[in-house]
Amino acid sequence: MKNLFTSLFICFSITSYGQVDFDGSEIGVEVFAARAGSNGGTMGFGLKYAAILNENFIVGPSLRYHYTWSFIDLNLTQGSKVSGSLYGGGFFAHARYKDALFGGVEFELLKTPFNFSPTLGEFKPWIATLFIGGGFSKLYNKVRINLGVFYDVINAENSPFRPNYAIRIKNAEGGTQRILPIIYRINFFFPIGTKKEK
Repeated sequence: MKNLFTSLFICFSITSYGQVDFDGSEIGVEVFAARAGSNGGTMGFGLKYAAILNENFIVGPSLRYHYTWSFIDLNLTQGSKVSGSLYGGGFFAHARYKDALFGGVEFELLKTPFNFSPTLGEFKPWIATLFIGGGFSKLYNKVRINLGVFYDVINAENSPFRPNYAIRIKNAEGGTQRILPIIYRINFFFPIGTKKEK
């Protein structure tokens, strides 16, 4: 999985950056927090460096860090509380339309200390996510706000985002039958560069 990520990132970097004059750059910030009742929660952030290829298209690398704690033992040991850090990186590409809408793809490879699926056989700490989605995008003064809905195409059984997926399909008895890998994201993009002259 690490080799796949490295290969994709190198190819993406060469094709995206090799022959293009940027129209500037931005830093994207996403703050994340969720609480699972009295059972625990998670909080963290994501960072994106966006190279602006033109007024409609941005690409770049991303970093993510989350701190998670739980009073339900995720690692199936005898402790009453567990906590740990999730971290990783990837790359993304967004297309913007008329300062109103955006669509995009976001790939990340994340290392997690937790087993989020009790039915999982062998524990694999490195998890890949590939979110595809879109939503509203609007520039206010010099800060762009993206409010989007994303679907994880990979939907790994041990995905660290699984506890925060919003849509759960229940059976007749009220038990969760299926969890749809859909997540909401709010990103703030701040300009850090100006247009380069050719």
